[in-house]
Amino acid sequence: MTDYMTQQAKILIVDDEPLNLKVLKQVLQDDYRLSFAKNGVDALELVKKERPGLILLDVMMPGMTGFEVCRQLKSDPDTHTIPVIFVTALADEADESEGFNAGGVDYINKPISPALVRARVKTHLSLVHIDELKNTHLELIQRLGRAAEFKDNETGMHVIRMSHVSGRIALEMGMDAGFAEQLVHAAPMHDIGKIGIPDHVLLKPGKLDEEELAIMRTHPQLGAEILDKSNSQLIRLAHTVALYHHEKWDGSGYPFGLKGEEIPIEARIVAVADVFDALLSKRPYKEAWPVEKAVEEIKSQINRHFDPQVVAAMLSCLPALIAINAKWREE
Repeated sequence: MTDYMTQQAKILIVDDEPLNLKVLKQVLQDDYRLSFAKNGVDALELVKKERPGLILLDVMMPGMTGFEVCRQLKSDPDTHTIPVIFVTALADEADESEGFNAGGVDYINKPISPALVRARVKTHLSLVHIDELKNTHLELIQRLGRAAEFKDNETGMHVIRMSHVSGRIALEMGMDAGFAEQLVHAAPMHDIGKIGIPDHVLLKPGKLDEEELAIMRTHPQLGAEILDKSNSQLIRLAHTVALYHHEKWDGSGYPFGLKGEEIPIEARIVAVADVFDALLSKRPYKEAWPVEKAVEEIKSQINRHFDPQVVAAMLSCLPALIAINAKWREE
């Protein structure tokens, strides 16, 4: 952790014994911004006023135990991600287990070891920082994917819906949860290449002529160029999705005319999810289709546009996909 990061981190120390507060202050004051509370009620009020990066929490306090304070923090969406380290004289295994069950990330016994406290605090603040970087990274990817949709889709919510549909289909096909989650975050980039398509083609209200259609069909390769040569596993997955999601099972797709299992499975999944959501969505040129009509259209494209196994998975989890569509529906 850099000096900048440690100096920016704020720690709330909660203990009803002034001596314990003084000891922890001496241990941490050179590296962090500190605030203090002598009971659980005051601690919860301080958290509302200024969210700390981490909380050091005593257990045995008058009025409200540290376990109860932690449970309240973890039940609140605004505070549930704040790491809580219990610092207590309770040394029984049952007490430690209760602390973790309440939502604590660590458990330090009194009397404390200053070196141990500093190490545990630094570790958990580092983990928070890593999580924040990961979440920011994923949000930027999602927002960039939506940016490609804004020209021809007023809100860009299509990419949110189809990405979650993609992940759910992947799970239904028996793929591991890690891959499904990666696909949820990669799928929004499927049409990023549209950024490079001229407006007179992308926004044309009528049917595209042959020349315009050829231009439009360059967007998978444009997207692949944007996402090319990344060391990130997620970006590499997005690159594959962007490049191959317009290939078709019977070989009639583009840009390469790949057929069947020559098409990467992630692109086959995204192809179904993309069309499913497009059919259910209202557009300037069409009304939203009923679910039954959309399903029949997709079934009619089995072995032509779509991998039959992907469609089978889609049909077997259809209620979950309908719920996803409802959750992320356009305003």
